[in-house]
Amino acid sequence: MDARFDLFGNEIAAKFAKRFANAGLVIQQSPLPKSTQELVSLRASQINGCGWCIDMHTKEAAAAGETAVRLNLVAAWREATVFTEAEQAALALAEEGTRLADADLGVSDETWAQVRKHYDDDQIAALVALVALINAANRLAVIVHQKGGSYEPGMFAAFT
Repeated sequence: MDARFDLFGNEIAAKFAKRFANAGLVIQQSPLPKSTQELVSLRASQINGCGWCIDMHTKEAAAAGETAVRLNLVAAWREATVFTEAEQAALALAEEGTRLADADLGVSDETWAQVRKHYDDDQIAALVALVALINAANRLAVIVHQKGGSYEPGMFAAFT
C-alpha cells in the first residue's frame, strides 16, 4: 500500500514538519547520549508499528556507530546483556510512556526511580520530551501509511 498522503509535499504539512524537526533539534543537542536517543526512538517505534521511524532510527543509529547486535536486541532488551543500566531505565521509560493506556499509572514509580538514578535533570527533560515526540512522529507516519525502507541517514538535516 502506498502512503495515503504526502507529508513532505503539502505546504501545511511541510511547515509543521519544520517546526517538529526544530523541536527534535532541542533533544538532539541535549546532554542525553545520542545512542540512548536512538535506542529509545527505535523501541517506541517498534511498539507503535511505525516502519518509517524504525527504518530511520535503525539507520541513524548504525551511521553513528551503534552495533547490529544492540540494534537487533532492542525489542527484547530485558532479555539481553548488551544494554547498560542507564539504557535499560530509558528503554523502560520509553515503553511505559508509549503504552500509557496499558497501565493505570502510566510510568511506574520504579521506572521513574531508575531514570532519576541514572540521568540528571537536563537529560530527564530531554528523555521525557523524546518519548513524547517519537510517539507523535509514529502516529503521523502510521496514520498516513508512510512506509519504511527508503530512509537515508541525515535525510532530515535540511528541515532544521
